[in-house]
Amino acid sequence: MTATCPPPAAGPAVFRAGCPHCRTSFELGADALRLAIGGSARTTFYSFTCPGCGEAVRKPAGERIVELLTVGGVRTMRLEG
Repeated sequence: MTATCPPPAAGPAVFRAGCPHCRTSFELGADALRLAIGGSARTTFYSFTCPGCGEAVRKPAGERIVELLTVGGVRTMRLEG
C-alpha cells in the first residue's frame, strides 16, 4: 500500500491498495478504510472492501502504514486485550 498525503488544505488523502482475491489495484479514500491497532503486530491491521469484487480484505499494518493511515484520516479502532 502506498499513500499520497497532501497538505491539509489540498484535500483528502488517497490510498493505493490491491486485492489479493481478484488481483486488481485501485485507489481508496480514507472513508473506505478501517485501521485496527492491537497489542502486537499480529493484531494490527487495516481492512477495506474491494471495489472490484466486493470481497472483504484484511492486511497487516506495520508502524509506517499505521502512521500513513492515521495522518491520512482513516478511522482507527484500538483493540483491547
